[in-house]
Amino acid sequence: MTRDPEGPERAKQTAARAALAELRPGMKIGLGTGSTAAWFLRELARLIRQDGMRVVGVPTSVRTGEMAERLGIPLTTLDEAGWLDLTVDGADEIGPGLTLIKGGGGALLQEKIVAAASDRMVVIADQSKLVDRLGAFPLPVEVVPFGWQVTRAMIEEVMADAGLPGQRTTLRMNRDEPFVTDEGHFILDLHCGLIERPGELAAALTQLPGVVETGLFVGMADLAIVGAPDGSLRRITPDGETGAATDLLAPPDGGDAPGESLFRGEGE
Repeated sequence: MTRDPEGPERAKQTAARAALAELRPGMKIGLGTGSTAAWFLRELARLIRQDGMRVVGVPTSVRTGEMAERLGIPLTTLDEAGWLDLTVDGADEIGPGLTLIKGGGGALLQEKIVAAASDRMVVIADQSKLVDRLGAFPLPVEVVPFGWQVTRAMIEEVMADAGLPGQRTTLRMNRDEPFVTDEGHFILDLHCGLIERPGELAAALTQLPGVVETGLFVGMADLAIVGAPDGSLRRITPDGETGAATDLLAPPDGGDAPGESLFRGEGE
């Protein structure tokens, strides 16, 4: 028998289960990547299996697509869907106005494309992801492999011009090789320390040749559902908190669905 999740995992499951209330039959939904998004996949699969919910998902990574297939979630591509009703995804940091840092799981480009092609974006997270200012979590920036060290130098110039407390960058690695995204790019993690003006920083970075996209999501999220280990919830919009609910995590129905550990230990 599978043990009930505890601590941060219980908080993630609480938020994921609450996000099911945003669904309507027939929706086309973007499926995020990361440890919290994996909880949403499990909860969505349970809803499909037990209640016959009719939805189709567009995965934001190969890993998410593989897990969704194992769980029995119907899938399509973004090109086939054309436009989505909703995207549900996690975040590495949630700042004021629902500004986000995403990309800890390495799928920031596809996550941003899918979110931008959705009527609404709902972010699910545990309470540790709420911050007063973005920047403690390293900011992922997806770059073209060709000339990446030159791109890195230009990025560091932008960081210096922005007066960021931290101006160090690191190439994300996968053991002894650079981490490669689903689209064949590298990721540079920017250790900014504190980001006072995320919109300006995102604009400056994306103007650089070699930069594909940044993990700064500004003006994209419509709602954040934030869970706590005690089972309580907070609902936050760009304008502020909309209320709280307590103990919404129902007793498990026989344990986690297959594929439960795919994203454990990864970002978001």
